[in-house]
Amino acid sequence: MRKKVWLLITLIGLVVLLSGCMEINEPIDSESEGIWNSYFVWPLSQVITYFADLFNENYGLSIILVTIIVRLILLPLNVKQLKSSQAMQDIQPELKELQQKYSSKDANTQQKLQQETMQLFQKHGVNPLAGCLPIFVQMPILIAMYHAIMRTPAIQTHNFLWFELGSPDYVLPLIAGAATFLQQKLMMAGSAAAQNPQMMVMLYVMPIMITVFAFFFPAALALYWVVGNVFMVAQTIFIRKPMMNKNGGDKK
Repeated sequence: MRKKVWLLITLIGLVVLLSGCMEINEPIDSESEGIWNSYFVWPLSQVITYFADLFNENYGLSIILVTIIVRLILLPLNVKQLKSSQAMQDIQPELKELQQKYSSKDANTQQKLQQETMQLFQKHGVNPLAGCLPIFVQMPILIAMYHAIMRTPAIQTHNFLWFELGSPDYVLPLIAGAATFLQQKLMMAGSAAAQNPQMMVMLYVMPIMITVFAFFFPAALALYWVVGNVFMVAQTIFIRKPMMNKNGGDKK
């Protein structure tokens, strides 16, 4: 339990450090100093510029391509996280039986519960912390992508489809919110999260938050959110759902 708490604290600290304390309003260039700028944001900005130049300075298409490339690179980590989450879900009935068996708050009883819980994890080859590692790897990359889009000056001066990349749009935020809702809905379908009232609240809160934020941010960022969530929808349909169906079939 202590490991989980420290892991959560570290993750929150990392997110705050990378998203809130990193010159989000300062343009990124080759002279930008610091490890974060030099090894994360600037390289991604360069990749976006490279693909834009390939397509006649089409920064919108470049954002789409780079977002897909980044998501594909992170795909093995996402699959690992999905497998870990599925494994934890599969042993929930046995875990609940143990918790009912050792429901007493007595210290010795709780110690016995911890021991048998660890034995259960070992028996099924489940590591409760395995699903957290991919998040640690993905988070800096995804936040760096956000910084690269917001801080690359050339993006702010170009158009794509019907909108200006550097200005807020009024249609794209609705698409971003809808894509977020669909992605979360598919993720919850057939899982224990669908029975959790708090998770059901998040199903509606997150899309609303994304939509509201997108109305105030440059359209380039909303485009990034749309593409990322559409990719996650495809990942859920073609990877997660077959994985769940296979596990369900194995149980039968």
